[in-house]
Amino acid sequence: MMPASRLLHAPPDAVAAAARRVMARCDELARVTAAPGRIERVYLSPEHARVNRLAAEWMRELGMHTWQDAAGNQVGRIGDPAAPALLLGSHLDTVLDAGRYDGIAGVLIALEVVRLLRVPVEGGWALDLPFAIEVVAFSDEEGTRFGKALLGSSAVAGGWDEAWWTLSDADGVTLRQAFLEFGLDPARVGEAARRPDELVGYLEAHIEQGPELDRAGEPLAVVSSIAAARRFQFVVEGEARHAGGTPYDMRHDALLGASEAALAVERICAAEHHVIGTVGRFEAFPGAVNVIPGEVQFSLDLRGEFDGERDRVWAALGRALDEIMGGRGLRWRAREIHRASAVFCAPLLQDVVRAGITAALPARAEAPPVIFSRAGHDGMALGAITDVGMLFLRNPDGISHHPDESVGAVDVAHGIRALTESVLHLAAEPR
Repeated sequence: MMPASRLLHAPPDAVAAAARRVMARCDELARVTAAPGRIERVYLSPEHARVNRLAAEWMRELGMHTWQDAAGNQVGRIGDPAAPALLLGSHLDTVLDAGRYDGIAGVLIALEVVRLLRVPVEGGWALDLPFAIEVVAFSDEEGTRFGKALLGSSAVAGGWDEAWWTLSDADGVTLRQAFLEFGLDPARVGEAARRPDELVGYLEAHIEQGPELDRAGEPLAVVSSIAAARRFQFVVEGEARHAGGTPYDMRHDALLGASEAALAVERICAAEHHVIGTVGRFEAFPGAVNVIPGEVQFSLDLRGEFDGERDRVWAALGRALDEIMGGRGLRWRAREIHRASAVFCAPLLQDVVRAGITAALPARAEAPPVIFSRAGHDGMALGAITDVGMLFLRNPDGISHHPDESVGAVDVAHGIRALTESVLHLAAEPR
């Protein structure tokens, strides 16, 4: 590992100014929303186009060559045009009623890393590194509009599935139609794909989206892996009958059965180590106040540190639902709508992130904490074509996917410095 770096000699006020710029730009991007009073920015929307234009402007300000790729991701590059690239970045799309830092802070931190690493040359700026740097603002990490997460990064990883074209949003607009309305050509989406030999790896800074760092009083952590995930849509079928005229021994109440199922998810997952299940959507039909619910539809998000543990818990949930529904005379079925294997961060990239944190926080006596990400990230898709590494920033009280989501400017400054140091340590590695 590189024993020292030129960033250690950068004025502290330069890093502090970079952090202030990140915080201000997070506020600026938060104003780009489809829903006044809350943050809502989904794939292939006018708001997506607006934030891409802003990101491109900030990239060009740093001397980067910019383009929007064939899947709608915004990219900026600086460095030798013939060299492989280290990708830095995150996503600019949001969930509904979102916070302003999830994903967004990672893109803006990556831009500040470029700012700190640039060296002046005649007529502009360059990098004194053995690889180029590309900052990528991914377009659809959350999957809010079409129900399929990681669309932008999947396109970059060459994993686009033709079956996705028929996905539709709440207004019935298909993904293919949305592409065309955004100005993209569905026939050219494959042009977004990158080859492994073009890339050095992918590094992402992200808020933790959990309380572990906050509880430990730690500003930064090395990420070891990204959780394995599966998502399901459930239907529970019973019998809709009169609420007053049907005695309890004749009822087949789908709502009560589905409610028991949701409680079983909590009971079974809470007894496991690093497996989390969440029922986030729940809807009863026919939905009348005086009718026993005859059908309930609900979702399940199931995550685990390892694929095998996640799948074992899914099997246990299936047995529990068989028992619950059988006892109430109900039928149930589930359709899997998303599956992603756990992605383990590359040992070398974990090492350089660890070295970066150590250099950024020289007063620390212990090694930086190492934690796995219970949330999904674009690195899950990129792991198919290149090595992935991640740096977590403290997320006060662990609040995310909510307007109260936050991160401190001091921690952002630490994150900028640590990610920059990580890049420099990676550059010093023999090739």
